[in-house]
Amino acid sequence: MSTPRQPRETRAGLEPLAVLPVFVPLQGKRAVLAGSNGGAPWKVKLLAAAGALVDVYAPEPSEELLAVPGEIAAGSVTLHRRGWTPEDLAGAAFAIGATEDEADCIAFVAAARAAGAIVNAVDRPHLCDVKFGAIVNRSPLVVGISTEGAAPVFGQTVRARIEAMLPRGFSRWVAAARDWRDGVSERFHGFAERRGFWERFTDRAFAEPDRAPTQGDLTELLGETEAAPKGGAVTLVGAGPGDAELLTLKALRALRNADVILYDDLVAREILDYARREARTMLVGKTGHGPSCRQDDINALMVSLAKTGKQVVRLKSGDPLVFGRAGEELEACRLAGVPCTVVPGVTAAQGAAASLGVSLTHRDAARRLQYVTGHDRRGALPEDLNWGALADPSVTTVVYMPKRTLGVLLERAISEGLAPATPALVVFNATRPDQATVTGTAADLAARIEAAGLEGPAILMVGEALGLREAEAIIGTAPDRLAI
Repeated sequence: MSTPRQPRETRAGLEPLAVLPVFVPLQGKRAVLAGSNGGAPWKVKLLAAAGALVDVYAPEPSEELLAVPGEIAAGSVTLHRRGWTPEDLAGAAFAIGATEDEADCIAFVAAARAAGAIVNAVDRPHLCDVKFGAIVNRSPLVVGISTEGAAPVFGQTVRARIEAMLPRGFSRWVAAARDWRDGVSERFHGFAERRGFWERFTDRAFAEPDRAPTQGDLTELLGETEAAPKGGAVTLVGAGPGDAELLTLKALRALRNADVILYDDLVAREILDYARREARTMLVGKTGHGPSCRQDDINALMVSLAKTGKQVVRLKSGDPLVFGRAGEELEACRLAGVPCTVVPGVTAAQGAAASLGVSLTHRDAARRLQYVTGHDRRGALPEDLNWGALADPSVTTVVYMPKRTLGVLLERAISEGLAPATPALVVFNATRPDQATVTGTAADLAARIEAAGLEGPAILMVGEALGLREAEAIIGTAPDRLAI
């Protein structure tokens, strides 16, 4: 009997940052650039593009720098054909040193800091308060990218990839959001309603990014938000077997909407990164044959949170409807009058089979697929398994949670008619970086598993479809994931 444990709140950690990404508003503020080295023209254009009033001090400006005032679309640029003085920095919000002489640049940086300006020095990172990165401009949507100087070409490639993914029309949607925000806040005083409006707004922007939003969009979004059901609710979400990229779009939306996320031990931590930062995360772990939270406690917590108006996500490994106790949780919500929906996920069986390139069904070998559990409430082999179905040579059988009873299960299946030479395998940590597979037959797989000494969540697959020549060839191409 496993020792009960209590649900506990967890906090999402933040990995170390090489730099702090911040955005500096410069509209209508004064900026100063001194010098005319190769990076000066681009830096002046950036400052002006942000709406700054830029004064440039350069005794011998380059031709490219001379052309900048006629090329800007925002802000202003005034060119002074002389060297800088400390008095020139009075009132500057941002200052850039672009001089060739190191000593002159050091003096400029010191004077700029004394004047209270944020300082950057071109090609002198040791003198910088802030550094420029690659930029994706869909203003007012702006994306900044930094590699902390380690790989500028890599950063530029990332910028190009992001630019390809972000439609230019997003700039019009973000501009509309800026114009509508105050009105939406006045219309909806509750945080949940405001968030609901902006979620619908975002969905519409992604669905139709290339057109400009209209007053009609605003009217429709306001109406949809007012008509939306109020109060708390529960969503059972399938997290898939481990690989975060297997999350569905609907699962991602549920995570973004959640106020509280109740998750199991087997849920990959990377998946929690998709939740909004303000969401509470609570571990309600249920581990096979180990300390687990009682299901009744999980049900009560889930219902009580929803009754306080929270949007609760019950995040489960794999699919909630496949050996995930979803039935008990759905029933608890129904009895409590709490709305509850289900977002299915990729099952462990699907993920494992896909990662191995093995088909679970095949018209020449398996016309039926069955999922069974490897243990009952007591942790023992279930007494009511259909052994005739397990021994059927035209079936692929997937056994969940098989580790404790695997040897007994296969031995009994053989005694009930399963051919000893039937192909069988166990996948540990399906779809995760440490995935490993042990292959064999119904007769010898248990011994191979014991010899391999592997740990982690496991799934057993038995059937002739696993032994087809093309499946064996595919498995054989991944020795780093295979233990025989």
